[in-house]
Amino acid sequence: MSDTCDVAIVGGGPAGLSAAVELKRQGVARVVVLERFGRAGGIPRHCGHPPFGMREFRRVLSGPAYARRLVATAEEAGVEIRTDHTVTAVRSGGVLELATTQGAMTLTARRVLIATGNRERTRAQRLAPGLRPVGVMNTAALQSFVYEEGRKPFLRPVIVGSEMVALSALLTCMRHGMRPVALVETRERVQTRRLFMALAALLRVPVLTGAELLSIEGRTRVEGLRLRRNDGTETMLACDGIVFSGRFTPEATVARASGLALDAGSLGPEIDAGGRSSDPHVFVAGNVLHPVETAGVCWAEGRRVAGVIARELAAETGETTEPASRAGAAVRPGEGLRYVVPQRISGATELNIRAEGAARGRLVLRDATGRELVVKTLRAYPEQPIRLRVPALDAAALSGDLHLGLERDD
Repeated sequence: MSDTCDVAIVGGGPAGLSAAVELKRQGVARVVVLERFGRAGGIPRHCGHPPFGMREFRRVLSGPAYARRLVATAEEAGVEIRTDHTVTAVRSGGVLELATTQGAMTLTARRVLIATGNRERTRAQRLAPGLRPVGVMNTAALQSFVYEEGRKPFLRPVIVGSEMVALSALLTCMRHGMRPVALVETRERVQTRRLFMALAALLRVPVLTGAELLSIEGRTRVEGLRLRRNDGTETMLACDGIVFSGRFTPEATVARASGLALDAGSLGPEIDAGGRSSDPHVFVAGNVLHPVETAGVCWAEGRRVAGVIARELAAETGETTEPASRAGAAVRPGEGLRYVVPQRISGATELNIRAEGAARGRLVLRDATGRELVVKTLRAYPEQPIRLRVPALDAAALSGDLHLGLERDD
């Protein structure tokens, strides 16, 4: 079975749904959102705590209420949302291959937007040693148990990780009668603002940094987590569950299967400032590009890229239907920088950057001749999203690769 639409959006989270609404607002006739799960709304569906929605709806909402509002807004705008539709690949010419409960299908779109988000790295990807008892999961699974199924998977877990999502896991546990034994970070310092980690202290949950995971103990259920502290001593934390939080990675399965160029730093698709991928029919937005940003940031990004798509479709005529290719000069991140998004720029834009760990110093964008174009004084904690506003550049600057460097003070 095959059908057609103007724009197909892969992923029904904040970026995908906001893009769909904006496309309809700008007059795009048929917009289809393809969501692999039974309900759209993305990760906020099972984040029962606030704050969501201030940027989008001017009010503070819980995650599930925010997700419902996104879906309702899209449906009211005339967006077609198809749940239980898994996109396996996007082929040349905007042909999407689908796996559905009714069997294999295809959908042909004038443009495709991939907004598949990101996910936490699994225990296997972290190479965590030990047995495989019941009670080991990530934050998303924990919150799905609690908010969607109304169940407590354990009572005294250890939370591994110290990014913002670890605090989400901590709050979920505390609000639902589970008392975490500790937050454990394998790196030497916490990966978010130290002020936020004060919450753990207020809740009397110890934060252990520089701890090597030696083994998960327990045959049928988790019984403990064995650690080696940075002073060489070994510790056994008695617990009945382990939550692996953070270490996000793009959910780039569709992009990879579709043959899109991927960035070695972010592990997501390469794009230009308009969100175009290496396939001119395919655009990309949201956390599949830059793990991890807030729902509000992804919502705004979806709207922005939708505007680019809508303008491109409106400019097409019967004689001119070929989409534009990626434009601009390549931006190359230097030592100490993990990635930069977008990877190509041509006009005024904002770069989204991640450093390797905490960073203090100068962030400098140079052209191929070494001329300084933009300079920013930087002080960033690990995993902090770093923004760099770039003005419109002259033709000389755009004639070769641009180089983004970090000159450290520390």
